[in-house]
Amino acid sequence: MSSIILENISLTYPVYGADARSFKTTLLNMATGGRLDKESGKISVEALSNVSLQLEKGDRLAILGHNGAGKSTLLKVIAQIYTPTKGSIHVNGNANCLFDIMMGMDHELNGYENILLRGLILGLSKNESKKLIPEVEEFAELGDFMKMPTKTYSSGMKLRLAYGIITSIRSEILLVDEIVNVGDPGFMEKAKGRMQGLVHRSDIMVLSTHDLVLIREFCNKALWLEQGKVKCLGNVDKVLKIYRDSEKNPHNLPTPTISLVNAE
Repeated sequence: MSSIILENISLTYPVYGADARSFKTTLLNMATGGRLDKESGKISVEALSNVSLQLEKGDRLAILGHNGAGKSTLLKVIAQIYTPTKGSIHVNGNANCLFDIMMGMDHELNGYENILLRGLILGLSKNESKKLIPEVEEFAELGDFMKMPTKTYSSGMKLRLAYGIITSIRSEILLVDEIVNVGDPGFMEKAKGRMQGLVHRSDIMVLSTHDLVLIREFCNKALWLEQGKVKCLGNVDKVLKIYRDSEKNPHNLPTPTISLVNAE
């Protein structure tokens, strides 16, 4: 059964090419938790600190927080793109990452060839990649442009093709860093419906976004990160209320982590 277990995950990485004295004040005030290593004199950023969570089949987790809070970093740790400095991570199930949906696109190749290429990059066989073509072709609505090099496409056309490919891949775990807006309002509705189908077919979803409407629509749990630390975790409605109240009255909330795990 699909699952994600993070136990006391921390991630610290060095910042190269910066003078410690001139950047010390700036980094100490960074939302990412920048700090100076006094012994080595090197600058390092603590992106995540002691993050723990457990997700099982049926969970849809939203990651909340301001820019620099560690949302994208946490997603990449779950995707095992980043290796944590401390703690342990256990992921059971194949993951589909909707981060940079243009990754792997070759602009010298046409639409059909890019479907095959992206499928291979995502771990599909050649035959499995070929099976994606009719679905992507129908979704992207590019017509004869599918036979042309993607360097001739507009940016919107490239997004349609890339979005069509990535959302055709079936996965047990879906990791999303912001939902991409593609094209005109009518097409965006079509894209939204496609995303809904992808979410429902996945066992687990983890979504990083600032869109509270999307969070309420797709998620049943929420994690609020602040400076790489877990501020609040639990039922999505309760976490959203605490999060929104904190924006209205930032000095009236307690500083310790608020545990709402398994709260209904």
